[in-house]
Amino acid sequence: MGKKKGTQKIGILTAGGDCPGINAAIRGVGKTAIVRYGMRILGISDGFSGMINKEFRELSEQDLSGILTMGGTILGTSREKPFKSSKGKNEVRKPDLIVKNYKQLGLDCLVCIGGNGTLKTASLLAQEGLNVVGIPKTIDNDVWGTDVTFGFDSAVNIAAEAIDRLHSTANSHKRIMLIELMGHNAGWIALYSGLAAGGDVILIPEIQYNENKVADYLLSRSKENKPYSIVVVAEGISIPVKDMSAARYLSKRISELTGLETRETVLGYIQRGGTPSPMDRVLATRYGAAAAEMIAMRDFGKMVALRNSEIVSVPLSEVAGKLKLIRPDDPLVVQAMKMGTSFGI
Repeated sequence: MGKKKGTQKIGILTAGGDCPGINAAIRGVGKTAIVRYGMRILGISDGFSGMINKEFRELSEQDLSGILTMGGTILGTSREKPFKSSKGKNEVRKPDLIVKNYKQLGLDCLVCIGGNGTLKTASLLAQEGLNVVGIPKTIDNDVWGTDVTFGFDSAVNIAAEAIDRLHSTANSHKRIMLIELMGHNAGWIALYSGLAAGGDVILIPEIQYNENKVADYLLSRSKENKPYSIVVVAEGISIPVKDMSAARYLSKRISELTGLETRETVLGYIQRGGTPSPMDRVLATRYGAAAAEMIAMRDFGKMVALRNSEIVSVPLSEVAGKLKLIRPDDPLVVQAMKMGTSFGI
């Protein structure tokens, strides 16, 4: 596919887990690139596997119409990690295939929309000599270098609504209701939704909890004639057994330690699906538009980020391999403790 002299051609891919707002980001990149700069846009299919297998389609402005509010990703995604499983067709290194296809497609830049793994791969591709721009997305909000990722607000809204609904059941049956939310290493969803929906106990991976202290706290609430309790846990909290969810283990242990009726709910993939919140639509659009501006200025090897409400760019080399985790002295944790919320410590 040729291109007019002076016309930039950019590829866009989405990798890793899906989350609300990806299509808004694709639209933000594409519409800004096409309308303002006259660029050509290639949508790469299914993450980095699309670059390896040279699977793509050109996107017109019309293709980007109507996708702002859609969940998922119109490009498809995969968890392909080309630098981990490095052999490709005919034993050629997958990164070499990506470089080869990038050049054959005549790309001026590759936009990588994804979380920590995607951005690490993007950084490595930049080291291979490709022009790359990263856009941070994940419901976990754990990408280093940005105040917030799109997808997080939508997930918190969904989780908070689920906790709201558990309050009525917990109160009706005078029981402890435990809800497990996503977050392998970072407890941002549990912390924010727990605060938003009045969780009595919030357990996150960053703060080591003591199950006996959790039990004592719940017993004290019962003795104070507080008829029910809500326990919010991130899926990545440490438990001493394998092959059991955090929710199942803690529900069983709380029942054993307190004698109080306890039920668990695992919210799971519901947190990742569906229509993005208005906040996520706006943030993803801002990120996408900023990525197109960076490409026009040839500001490559960077990730778009939000810092103190301003859109900035951060070197991918600084982002790669790092996680943004909750500090035990985070102001939200401190405030929650002052209001009587237990973190099991």
